[in-house]
Amino acid sequence: MPASFPRDHLFLIAGPCVVESDDVMLRVGEHLARLAERVPGGIIYKASFDKANRSNAGAHRGPGIEEGLAALDRVRAATGLPVITDVHLPDQCAMVALVADALQIPAFLCRQTDLLEAAGATGKPVNIKKGQFLHPEGMKGAVAKVRAADPAGARGPGDTDVAVTERGSFFGYGDLVVDMRAIPRMREACDCPVIFDATHSVQQPGRGEGGASGGVRAMIPHLTLAACAAGANGLFMETHPDPDRAPSDGPNMIPLHALDELVIRAVDVWAAARGRR
Repeated sequence: MPASFPRDHLFLIAGPCVVESDDVMLRVGEHLARLAERVPGGIIYKASFDKANRSNAGAHRGPGIEEGLAALDRVRAATGLPVITDVHLPDQCAMVALVADALQIPAFLCRQTDLLEAAGATGKPVNIKKGQFLHPEGMKGAVAKVRAADPAGARGPGDTDVAVTERGSFFGYGDLVVDMRAIPRMREACDCPVIFDATHSVQQPGRGEGGASGGVRAMIPHLTLAACAAGANGLFMETHPDPDRAPSDGPNMIPLHALDELVIRAVDVWAAARGRR
């Protein structure tokens, strides 16, 4: 199990948006385990046990922490992949750290001091998603909170146990714009690996049917390859066997059958941009 987010090899965080049935979870996990052989920095499996920031009160949220962690543990046992999941409250962090190999802070919560400190205190790697309302350098404080809370005092500038994720910024109403300059700017400001969220960056918050979030799936490949050229250390992609029937974030997920070709192209672009081809 990797203990960090590598800088020197492209890595991938991928999986369904939310924890679903074992059939879906394991189907995606087994696919990702095979694909991991083609990704130099490896793959971390992601699914959320709770989607706490839904657009509508009646939207699907997931099975909850106990059932969700059990499902993730089964994926890890069956595939050998490390797992990561979102935490929304400080008191969730210690429990999640017993199962997950890494913790993730949702974008809307990236300034919540108590949550960041609780995640850092677990000693597990932490991925902090940049809020759509922040400029790249604004993530420096979030990273500092996680590093300062590490009980072993091992985190510091240049470490790879903390990463930040670019996922676009709000532009007007119900749309996101991605500025690839944010990738090198965040890496310089935070001195840690930068991940590009290729699927949430094409989200259209509140513009889908019934006020749910929409998305422009066709833009995922373009942004993915651009981010690799711009210097992203890792990629984040939500994927599903049938995105149009997924309970959450379907419009901006990449179909599982289309994932391999895009990831392999991304690995090639990432290497070429660094003069390794």
